[in-house]
Formats: sequence, structure tokens, C-alpha cells
Amino acid sequence: MRQGVKRNIKDNKSYYISMTVVRWIDIFSRKSQRDIFINSLKFCIANEDLKVYAYCIMSNHVHLIVNSNEPFQLSDTIRDLKKFTSKAMITEIIDGKESRREWLLQLFRQEGLQDCKNKNYKVWQTGNHAIELYGEKFTWVKINYIHYNPVKAGLVDQPDHWSYSSASNYQDKEKVVLEEVICISPRLQAL
Repeated sequence: MRQGVKRNIKDNKSYYISMTVVRWIDIFSRKSQRDIFINSLKFCIANEDLKVYAYCIMSNHVHLIVNSNEPFQLSDTIRDLKKFTSKAMITEIIDGKESRREWLLQLFRQEGLQDCKNKNYKVWQTGNHAIELYGEKFTWVKINYIHYNPVKAGLVDQPDHWSYSSASNYQDKEKVVLEEVICISPRLQAL
């Protein structure tokens, strides 16, 4: 069985994707910012045929296992997701009750000025850490990695205790943040 191949997203196969905030800034330490990302995922699920099999929003990065179907291209959907969330998160910083407003805007502005494709603010690092998934065993390695990320970071004791993760979906919990997650059988396995 082949291991995952790290590359850019080039087709609509299933991928493990990590998206990181520039300078590893802790933008997702705010619920309002996590909710922007979740609502954007919901939009992509409903309107761009995005399939989400696992996810976890950490303070400064996001992990996903996703794919999509024609006529939509996964690479375009991820690009649009990053573009929309960038604008929405900056608007939330400007209009919301963000105590770090000036500092965050300055950092995102500095990053934007260094990127020729960007005219204002840059929230996400360029590119995605994308690994095409091959086989059930490798897929479960990535699902478990995603779900145990908050545990390894010392934020919770159990994966399903982290609200902004699909671990609760895999444990059949009644309260989940993203109901649209498609759980892969068998249910969450221990590492």
C-alpha cells in the first residue's frame, strides 16, 4: 500500500490538508473566528459539494480530511475557503471586540505587503500542506492525528472534549459543531 504523497491539490481525491495562519498567529483563540471558519465550511459543503471527513481547528492552524466531486475542484474550493475566511476574519477584527486589534492588523498587513498577490492583509500562509490519502490504514493515521492534536497540545484530556473537532462526531456525541461531517467506519480508534 502506498503512503501519502505530499503535493499540491491537483484532483478531487481525498486529502489531508493543513492550513496555517501566517506567523502562527493565534487567531482561532477567539470563538468568533472559529465560527467564521465553521460557517465557511458549511457553505462549501452546501454549495460546492465539499465532503468533510475530519477536521480540527487549533489556535493557529486547521487540519482537514476532505474531497469534492465534479464539477467542483477541491483546489478551487480550498482557495475560495481561505480567501473568504481571510476577509471575514479581518472584518471581525476591525468591527468586533478584539482586544488585539491593532497588533493583529499590523501583522496581517505586514504579511500582505510581502505578498505580490495580496493588496491588503494576509491571514493564511501561502499553499497548503496537502497529502493525498491512500488506503484505510493511512487515512486512520491522519484522522487520529487530527483528533489527538488538542490532546497532545495539552488543551484537553480526550479528543472529543475539544469542541472544534470532528472527534465528537466519531464518538456519536449529541452536541457537535459541524453536523455535516461524514464519519468513516470504524469509529474513532485509539492511537
